Amino acid sequence: MLPPLLLLLLLLLQLPHSWSSPPFQTSQDFTRCLFSQNSTVATHTNLIYTPASPKYSLLLQSTIRDARFNTTLAPKPSVIVTPTSLSQIQASVHCSREHGLQLRVRSGGHDYEGLSYTSPYPNYPFVVLDLVNFRNISVDVPEKTAWVQSGAILGELYHRIGEASPNLAFPAGSCHTVGVGGHFSGGGFGFLMRKFGLAADNVLDAVLIDSKGSVLDRASMGEDMFWAIRGGGGNSFGIVLAWKVRLVSVPSPVTVFRVIRTLEQNALEIVHRWQSVASKLPKELMIELATTTTIRATFNALFQGRSNSLVSLMQSRFPDLGLRKGDCQEMSWLEAMVFHAGFPSNSSVDVLLDRTISPLVGSFKYKSKSDYVQDAVPKAALLKIWGKLFETDVGGGIILMALTR
Repeated sequence: MLPPLLLLLLLLLQLPHSWSSPPFQTSQDFTRCLFSQNSTVATHTNLIYTPASPKYSLLLQSTIRDARFNTTLAPKPSVIVTPTSLSQIQASVHCSREHGLQLRVRSGGHDYEGLSYTSPYPNYPFVVLDLVNFRNISVDVPEKTAWVQSGAILGELYHRIGEASPNLAFPAGSCHTVGVGGHFSGGGFGFLMRKFGLAADNVLDAVLIDSKGSVLDRASMGEDMFWAIRGGGGNSFGIVLAWKVRLVSVPSPVTVFRVIRTLEQNALEIVHRWQSVASKLPKELMIELATTTTIRATFNALFQGRSNSLVSLMQSRFPDLGLRKGDCQEMSWLEAMVFHAGFPSNSSVDVLLDRTISPLVGSFKYKSKSDYVQDAVPKAALLKIWGKLFETDVGGGIILMALTR
């Protein structure tokens, strides 16, 4: 790990020079640079968007999930580029460097701090490189691998894997609109991680465009860089255009359940007990816990096996939850991803292909924080945390807890 002082120095070196040109001039200079660098830019009408473009606001807001970053005061890009070729990305990198612009890379736009479409430095202009057109996915069933471009969402990846084989899966998150690029580069946990690890643990190769516009794979970028892009963040070391991932074998069917317990149903005792039991259960079982302002504990699970085996296991190892056969549903892994994405039980697997977000989701202002704990949270602390959700100035909230081993 780098010493803190050196790390701070590296972060400061990444900042562009100060902005001396007006926004309109900046976007004009950048656009002219793109035209001069890449002849294909002129043939694409839906490639470059400036604040003067009719579709600029619609495109910018298309993946904003936090209303904090959808205000008139929020920093906005001088230009949005939606490239369709590798050479156009290279040109965007060159022109950003040439004109002192930050380059923000957007995959699914799901980041909680808006770092893929806004900037924490209001005095510096920036360009958003939106990878929405880079969504190709190819699955090799015999090899148990897949290549997926960074602009794809998890739902698209899952759907393609499920089409190819009912017994292959990929260990990543449950929210289907999360972009592959940000998820893999940030780690990526989900319902298969106890047995197969994080999404980043199952990346075998990658295509990276560095700050000079060079195209690198795992061999040419080196193992240190390959290690860094699998957890160090998608905007830190270059633009990861595509990922080769290892697919994992799962049975068909798998079993899922969603069980809700209130305080009157002993939720406090069950949650406290879950903390000590969940990590000792077989790796094939993942139980995630969510608590909300109504002080209900919701236990969501995926078990790589049949429901009879799951019920027997839970009655023996975690009887506190009171799981019954009627709480369980058997389905394919792909259908389980639909279930855990929150869709109704009769939904088609095709809903995973929908990239749009609900207007309701984009209307909320919220703040999210992740952390890791090594010891079980005491009952008194759980009650205090839950009590915070009731405070009027909070306005609501949710706490998600998951065992990583």
